[in-house]
Amino acid sequence: MTIKPLIDWLSDPKVFAVNRLPAHSDHLYYKTMDEARNAKSMSMRYYLNGDWKFSYSVNPESRPKDFYQMNAVCKGWDNITVPGHIQLQGFGKPQYVNTMYPWDGHNDIRPPEVPIDHNPVGSYVKYFHLPDNMANSPVYISFEGVETAFYVWLNGEFIGYSEDSFTPAAFELTPYVTDGENKLAVEVYQRSTGSWLEDQDFWRFSGIFRDVYLYTVPEIHLNDLYIQTDLDAHYKHAVVKANLIFLSVIPEGSEIIAKLYDKKGNLVASTFGEYQGVDGKLSFSVDNPKLWSAEYPYLYKLYVQIYNPAGDIVEVIPQLIGFRRFEIINKVMCINGKRIVFKGVNRHEFNCQTGRAITKQDMLWDVKALKQHNINAVRTSHYPNQSYWYQLCDEYGIYVIDEMNLETHGSWQKLGEVEPSWNIPGNLSEWQNIVMDRAKSMFERDKNHPSILIWSCGNESYAGEVILNVSKYFKRVDPTRLVHYEGVFHNRDYNEISDIESRMYAKPIDIEQYLLGNPAKPYISCEYMHAMGNSLGGMKKYTDLEKTYSMYQGGFIWDYIDQAIAKKDQYGKEFFAYGGDFADRPTDYEFCSNGIVYANRVCSPKMQEVKHLYQNIHIYPDRLGVKIHNTNLFIDTGWYDFECILYLEGEEVYRSHLNVDLQPQSDGYITFDWPTDIFNQTGEYCIETRCKLKQQELWADAGHEVAFGQYLFKLGKNEWNVTPSKGSLRIVNGDVNIGVHGTYFSALFSKQVGSLISLQYGGKEMISSPPTPLFWRATTDNDKGYAQNFFSGCWLTASIARHCDSIDILEEEDHVCVRFIYTLSIHEKVKVQLYYSIYPDGILKVKAIYNGPENLPQLPIFAVSFKSPADYHLLEWYAMGPEENYVDRSNGARLCKFKNNVIDNVAKYVVPQESGNRIGVRWVKLTNSNGKGIQISATTKPLECNFSPYTAFELENAQHHYELPNVHYTVITVAGKQMGVGGDDSWGAPVHDEYLIESGEDMEFEFTVEPI
Repeated sequence: MTIKPLIDWLSDPKVFAVNRLPAHSDHLYYKTMDEARNAKSMSMRYYLNGDWKFSYSVNPESRPKDFYQMNAVCKGWDNITVPGHIQLQGFGKPQYVNTMYPWDGHNDIRPPEVPIDHNPVGSYVKYFHLPDNMANSPVYISFEGVETAFYVWLNGEFIGYSEDSFTPAAFELTPYVTDGENKLAVEVYQRSTGSWLEDQDFWRFSGIFRDVYLYTVPEIHLNDLYIQTDLDAHYKHAVVKANLIFLSVIPEGSEIIAKLYDKKGNLVASTFGEYQGVDGKLSFSVDNPKLWSAEYPYLYKLYVQIYNPAGDIVEVIPQLIGFRRFEIINKVMCINGKRIVFKGVNRHEFNCQTGRAITKQDMLWDVKALKQHNINAVRTSHYPNQSYWYQLCDEYGIYVIDEMNLETHGSWQKLGEVEPSWNIPGNLSEWQNIVMDRAKSMFERDKNHPSILIWSCGNESYAGEVILNVSKYFKRVDPTRLVHYEGVFHNRDYNEISDIESRMYAKPIDIEQYLLGNPAKPYISCEYMHAMGNSLGGMKKYTDLEKTYSMYQGGFIWDYIDQAIAKKDQYGKEFFAYGGDFADRPTDYEFCSNGIVYANRVCSPKMQEVKHLYQNIHIYPDRLGVKIHNTNLFIDTGWYDFECILYLEGEEVYRSHLNVDLQPQSDGYITFDWPTDIFNQTGEYCIETRCKLKQQELWADAGHEVAFGQYLFKLGKNEWNVTPSKGSLRIVNGDVNIGVHGTYFSALFSKQVGSLISLQYGGKEMISSPPTPLFWRATTDNDKGYAQNFFSGCWLTASIARHCDSIDILEEEDHVCVRFIYTLSIHEKVKVQLYYSIYPDGILKVKAIYNGPENLPQLPIFAVSFKSPADYHLLEWYAMGPEENYVDRSNGARLCKFKNNVIDNVAKYVVPQESGNRIGVRWVKLTNSNGKGIQISATTKPLECNFSPYTAFELENAQHHYELPNVHYTVITVAGKQMGVGGDDSWGAPVHDEYLIESGEDMEFEFTVEPI
């Protein structure tokens, strides 16, 4: 029957697949065993990736309606790359929105209507010749990902139509393909009924963004394979069962043989399959199989061999199998009988150049980065990923929540308020089939991957009968996995949808309240620690819960990678663009940048904290030894090497290997064998114990550090507390300036400016801009979400201007002190004092004192800031590092000596903001390329310091890094205290109380400046 394609299908939820072949497993198949063992690609596939001819239309009315016909000339059209997005190849523009629909404010429509005036259409044409090995064979085509709806023609004949951007759509081409040149035409629409179901928090693209390939099949073809590995309750005996569905009736006399091999190539089991019609099955037992887990992702390989009645092999299917059992035991999720904790992250598919059209190299980098930073789980937010990703998760060991392509956020939540008056899919029967189709497409493709532990019914689509039916479907077809859906939190009438209590951005206290209430379901945070900009402060409050409550089973950070797009400014310099940078409106601006990895796949400083808090080996040294807790579920410490390093004032003085033999889920104490009199010097000691990989793994080389722990103690005085030497000073109390001069240095204090204005060592000026009290930091994304600038903006004003009430000169026996007392305009009772004590050897000791009333807004920071010439840009630290750290994000930092450049301290967060801080600063050296400069040292207690090319105010006023000025200075900020960065969410959650600075808190700190 001839089917005439209709544009009305775009707005009809009942039409989402025309002539599309049923979804099936993503198994590969080959002609021979040798090909199956050795082939890196399938000979029965032919990829159509590359250049296609392309025409872009802003709406359906202006599209070339008959371009698919054979007499339509398209070879002169523009070229476009497949896979790829239309909007990233010079056609149309990207648009980023979060919860609202992208047409909000432009089109007054309701589901299932589609915008008429702006529904971009991409007309694709690919000319190809059929490869020789497909001649006289059935020919099919598979589109692995097309956004959001598309029509297909071959040689002028209509082939089919499909929606669902993130699962394959396959069609048969056999009746219409020719031996000569073939014309494949594809018409892609950005808006369809599918767009209402794909309101994910991401860039709105369209186009053919995943692989397209032709494929053929042998005379007997296994079309669908469903393998289940049933482990007994003791995890010692497994029964492998496989359901087989063939493309056509199997001829009598054919044979199906299945053989299972271990990693070493040893035959473990073999069996003959049974078949009748198009259905087949096979089963066999395996005793004492090695079990699959993220810690030890052991995979067997099953070869299903199919022979025709003549005894010739016609098809071989290699399938990796992992034996594992995932279940709830006593209200706790367990993998192979052990309580699981998801140390997870949400992951969008993204590349800063190509959007969601990511490569295998991208995915390989990602899985290695996860493993290297102790991340054991991924939620595929919020759509099925490319099949290769699940293969990598199987092989490398990553637990997966596989999420179907469903999010209707804008239909039930407006401006943060729950308002489901026109929510879809809800209980609307007309949406049932299109939603169920997405569930089936995901399940059928992905069902054989052992890494997938949980099916997710989508994201942020409220609740109702439609999603309930999806949950029932998953449970019916796959009792070996659990079902997840967070949306029941907003509508408890449908609580049975989810096997798990899943919440987003719940505060630690709210989670505890749930766990203390004798809950019925185990708990996960499917999204937590909103990692937007400088964030992840307070993460330890969440990871600590896993030690106290067995039903708390971890969470998934939002999210993995910044969704920022590489773009060039008007001067041709590349930068990372976010929502609004393409004149896209409406938009949610920089809310697309929440990654612990930058958009160019460089780890952000936040990853330092993630790695430490997610580590499975917990290390607690003291002076005599180290307690080590192996929280791995399945592997002992034989996988690792342990070493102990002793530092004195940041310098290594001793290193030794430790013999650690701990079973999974056990701890022990290992005594250090210190040499005699090892602690024979005064100073600050640091004992660091490291856990490293003993052997090379898929994801890291031998020696890769997995975990560490430190213990600090002091003997005698602090070596970083500088002791000035004696000598004479020359003091000049001028009319405007106070001069203090020594043999090799000179300092000037201005009565007019009310500050130190010059500090010269060896004739070189170190003060480019006078020191001033600082109460403001460049607001982070979390600060903005909390409206820190609204609540505490008075401290920005206080940092810009102050009144110097008095200047005093105090001449002591061994030094001179110049004291400045300031009043701030925000309140008459706020007083700040800066003491500058100058010693004969040029050492400058600075003491800052703050006193203020309690009724003022809390302070972001209390610091002293000044500028030095930009020639001084090389840093050596003895502090917590090596990456930036803050009072609520310092667990992953370690006390060490490290070096960097001033420009390195400007983190590449998409929007410039506070970054680069270090806590626990003992001393830091700032020098030029000749090694000259200054050292800033703590005196009574460690400091917080930041060295940056930019002031807090320059960073505050820049929305992109290209807006920052050229580098002329090094901005030095020495703080007694800075508030934390927070991270519970980025739209209102404050920093936790213990990491704040209250206005009524009396504070003082002290540091020294000396020449190098």
